[in-house]
Amino acid sequence: MTEFTVSTDSRLSVVSVTDRVASSLPADASGTATVHVDHTTAAVTVNEAEPQLLGDFETALSGLVSDDGWDHDTLDGNADAHVRAMLVGPSVTVPVRGGQPDLGTWQSVLLVECDGPRTRTVRVLTG
Repeated sequence: MTEFTVSTDSRLSVVSVTDRVASSLPADASGTATVHVDHTTAAVTVNEAEPQLLGDFETALSGLVSDDGWDHDTLDGNADAHVRAMLVGPSVTVPVRGGQPDLGTWQSVLLVECDGPRTRTVRVLTG
Protein backbone atom coordinates (compact mmCIF):
# COMPACT_ATOMS: atom_id res chain seq x y z
CA MET A 1 0.00 0.00 0.00
CA THR A 2 1.12 3.52 -0.77
CA GLU A 3 -0.49 6.83 -0.03
CA PHE A 4 -0.30 10.47 -1.04
CA THR A 5 -2.03 13.68 -0.03
CA VAL A 6 -4.10 16.07 -2.10
CA SER A 7 -4.84 19.65 -1.06
CA THR A 8 -8.09 21.11 -2.29
CA ASP A 9 -8.96 24.79 -2.51
CA SER A 10 -12.75 24.97 -2.39
CA ARG A 11 -15.71 23.46 -0.56
CA LEU A 12 -16.82 21.27 -3.47
CA SER A 13 -14.34 20.35 -6.17
CA VAL A 14 -13.21 17.47 -8.34
CA VAL A 15 -9.49 16.85 -8.88
CA SER A 16 -7.80 14.31 -11.14
CA VAL A 17 -5.38 12.13 -9.19
CA THR A 18 -4.64 9.73 -12.05
CA ASP A 19 -0.95 10.65 -12.33
CA ARG A 20 -0.47 10.35 -8.58
CA VAL A 21 -2.15 6.93 -8.62
CA ALA A 22 0.10 5.82 -11.49
CA SER A 23 3.20 7.01 -9.60
CA SER A 24 2.09 5.00 -6.57
CA LEU A 25 2.00 1.69 -8.42
CA PRO A 26 4.94 -0.73 -8.42
CA ALA A 27 6.63 -0.88 -11.83
CA ASP A 28 5.70 -4.54 -12.27
CA ALA A 29 2.13 -4.28 -10.95
CA SER A 30 -0.60 -6.13 -12.82
CA GLY A 31 -4.12 -7.01 -11.77
CA THR A 32 -6.09 -4.38 -9.87
CA ALA A 33 -5.54 -1.38 -7.64
CA THR A 34 -8.02 -0.02 -5.17
CA VAL A 35 -7.92 3.74 -4.75
CA HIS A 36 -9.45 4.75 -1.41
CA VAL A 37 -9.93 8.03 0.42
CA ASP A 38 -10.22 7.54 4.17
CA HIS A 39 -12.42 10.53 4.88
CA THR A 40 -16.21 10.64 5.29
CA THR A 41 -16.60 13.91 3.39
CA ALA A 42 -14.55 13.06 0.30
CA ALA A 43 -15.00 10.44 -2.40
CA VAL A 44 -13.31 8.80 -5.40
CA THR A 45 -14.71 7.99 -8.82
CA VAL A 46 -13.61 7.31 -12.39
CA ASN A 47 -14.71 9.53 -15.24
CA GLU A 48 -13.46 12.07 -17.74
CA ALA A 49 -11.35 14.90 -16.30
CA GLU A 50 -12.54 17.50 -18.82
CA PRO A 51 -12.88 20.83 -16.93
CA GLN A 52 -16.42 21.64 -18.07
CA LEU A 53 -17.62 18.15 -17.14
CA LEU A 54 -16.00 18.43 -13.71
CA GLY A 55 -17.81 21.74 -13.21
CA ASP A 56 -21.04 20.12 -14.34
CA PHE A 57 -20.52 17.32 -11.81
CA GLU A 58 -19.94 19.85 -9.01
CA THR A 59 -23.14 21.64 -10.06
CA ALA A 60 -25.05 18.34 -10.15
CA LEU A 61 -23.89 17.35 -6.65
CA SER A 62 -24.87 20.80 -5.36
CA GLY A 63 -28.29 20.43 -6.98
CA LEU A 64 -28.88 16.93 -5.66
CA VAL A 65 -27.93 17.76 -2.08
CA SER A 66 -28.82 21.13 -0.58
CA ASP A 67 -26.23 22.90 1.57
CA ASP A 68 -28.41 23.14 4.66
CA GLY A 69 -31.49 21.86 6.40
CA TRP A 70 -29.98 18.58 7.62
CA ASP A 71 -30.28 17.16 11.14
CA HIS A 72 -26.55 16.38 11.30
CA ASP A 73 -25.78 20.09 10.84
CA THR A 74 -26.53 20.60 14.54
CA LEU A 75 -23.35 18.59 15.28
CA ASP A 76 -20.81 20.07 12.89
CA GLY A 77 -22.51 21.88 10.01
CA ASN A 78 -21.36 19.63 7.18
CA ALA A 79 -24.13 17.10 6.62
CA ASP A 80 -24.27 18.07 2.94
CA ALA A 81 -20.65 16.99 2.52
CA HIS A 82 -21.31 13.61 4.16
CA VAL A 83 -24.37 12.95 1.98
CA ARG A 84 -22.55 13.95 -1.24
CA ALA A 85 -19.61 11.69 -0.37
CA MET A 86 -21.98 8.78 0.34
CA LEU A 87 -23.54 9.16 -3.11
CA VAL A 88 -20.16 8.87 -4.85
CA GLY A 89 -18.35 6.42 -2.54
CA PRO A 90 -14.94 6.20 -0.88
CA SER A 91 -13.11 3.95 -3.35
CA VAL A 92 -12.76 2.59 -6.85
CA THR A 93 -10.99 -0.45 -8.22
CA VAL A 94 -9.09 0.01 -11.46
CA PRO A 95 -7.29 -2.51 -13.65
CA VAL A 96 -3.50 -2.30 -13.73
CA ARG A 97 -1.17 -3.50 -16.48
CA GLY A 98 2.58 -3.04 -16.62
CA GLY A 99 2.64 -0.80 -13.57
CA GLN A 100 0.09 1.66 -14.99
CA PRO A 101 -3.66 2.12 -14.54
CA ASP A 102 -5.30 0.41 -17.52
CA LEU A 103 -8.06 2.97 -17.98
CA GLY A 104 -10.10 3.83 -21.05
CA THR A 105 -9.02 6.65 -23.34
CA TRP A 106 -10.95 9.34 -21.50
CA GLN A 107 -11.02 7.84 -18.01
CA SER A 108 -9.29 9.43 -15.03
CA VAL A 109 -9.31 8.71 -11.31
CA LEU A 110 -11.00 11.66 -9.61
CA LEU A 111 -10.99 12.82 -6.00
CA VAL A 112 -14.29 14.47 -5.10
CA GLU A 113 -13.87 17.03 -2.32
CA CYS A 114 -17.14 17.73 -0.51
CA ASP A 115 -15.96 19.65 2.59
CA GLY A 116 -12.93 21.67 1.58
CA PRO A 117 -10.61 23.23 1.46
CA ARG A 118 -8.72 20.37 3.07
CA THR A 119 -5.77 18.06 2.68
CA ARG A 120 -6.90 14.51 1.92
CA THR A 121 -5.03 11.23 2.13
CA VAL A 122 -5.50 8.84 -0.78
CA ARG A 123 -4.41 5.22 -0.45
CA VAL A 124 -3.53 2.92 -3.33
CA LEU A 125 -3.65 -0.81 -2.61
CA THR A 126 -2.55 -3.31 -5.24
CA GLY A 127 -3.64 -6.89 -5.35
